[in-house]
Amino acid sequence: MATIKLWFGRQNFHLLKSFLLLKIIAVVFAVLLFCEFLIYYLVIFRCNWPEVKIRAYDGKRETLEPVLKAMFLADTHLLGEVRGHWLDKLRREWQMERAFQTALWLLQPEVVFILGDIFDEGKWSSSQAWAEDVERFHKMFRHPRHVQLKVVAGNHDIGFHYQMSTYRIKRFEEVFNRERLFSWKGINFVMVNSVALEGDGCNICSEAEAELIKISHKLNCSREAHRSSRCGDGQLLPASAPILLQHFPLYRRSDANCSGEDAAPPEERGIPFKERYDALSREASQKLLWWLRPRLVLSGHTHSACEVLHGTGIPEVSVPSFSWRNRNNPSFIMGSMTPTEHALAKCYLPFEDTVLITYCGAAGFLVVLMFIHFGLLASPFLFGWQLLRKFKTM
Repeated sequence: MATIKLWFGRQNFHLLKSFLLLKIIAVVFAVLLFCEFLIYYLVIFRCNWPEVKIRAYDGKRETLEPVLKAMFLADTHLLGEVRGHWLDKLRREWQMERAFQTALWLLQPEVVFILGDIFDEGKWSSSQAWAEDVERFHKMFRHPRHVQLKVVAGNHDIGFHYQMSTYRIKRFEEVFNRERLFSWKGINFVMVNSVALEGDGCNICSEAEAELIKISHKLNCSREAHRSSRCGDGQLLPASAPILLQHFPLYRRSDANCSGEDAAPPEERGIPFKERYDALSREASQKLLWWLRPRLVLSGHTHSACEVLHGTGIPEVSVPSFSWRNRNNPSFIMGSMTPTEHALAKCYLPFEDTVLITYCGAAGFLVVLMFIHFGLLASPFLFGWQLLRKFKTM
């Protein structure tokens, strides 16, 4: 009889142990599923493409202008072999991959622009390290064939002016194409290598300025009502003021006039910008606005959001960093574009604080569960039942 009781006792112990293990596995699986997959869908699902005026008048007829859905993100800063802990690299790249793939699936953009600093160590990485970084980039930012991905160079990709070389620029352009002018659905995008706009007459800088002058000439010809002889017989660009895309923001004194939850911290907004380091020089900015006459400018580099007006009211939007390594609340810009109008909206990604709090809460719950299981803490249901019985007998 004693042997039978001992056997049943052992069986009950093993059952209780297995039941506890199943509870732990269920909780861990549910938390991982939420924090590493579902949270991206829940947050990005709330983002909507902004509405834009799509009606145009062609003589007496009213026609519909095509709308282009474009995503703009910046400063992904994929870590290389020198900087950053391997766990930090793994975590940040997983976050960006999940966020990007979820956004592609839910929002269905037609084109994605990344505004520089794709890599963190491109300015000094070896050929082998560069190839490995590029391979990881293609895995993270893979996309369907019908979605176009366009990239501009940043200072971490090819180095600041004093680090920039023909070799680094060439290897960047071999991967991401050296396209400077991109037109689709009647909309012109000019993608500028802003690192090369130092204005000191270096060979790379002179070539970059000469290329921009040629683009300016093409854009001016597209705006003319009657083609002049200087425009030649080539195919004209769409008669649409361009959208300027670059890494460095145009010249501004600081972020003092920037506001919003993803702007620079209040203690940093008043710090003066250094020309050619934090922003383009005043001279280079004036040249770009004069040559290209854009209707909108989008830039990165600062890792924070800002909206400013230049010249005759040309808006510039600084796109915040897409990486949780640079900020707690990354985001990207969604743009609905037509040849004459545009509308922008911001899509925030999950706050990292939310994920950390969820993990900490789950860990606390598991500790309480184990304490209850081993009798070190009374079950809240049992405690409540005893309290209720005590109240009834009073």
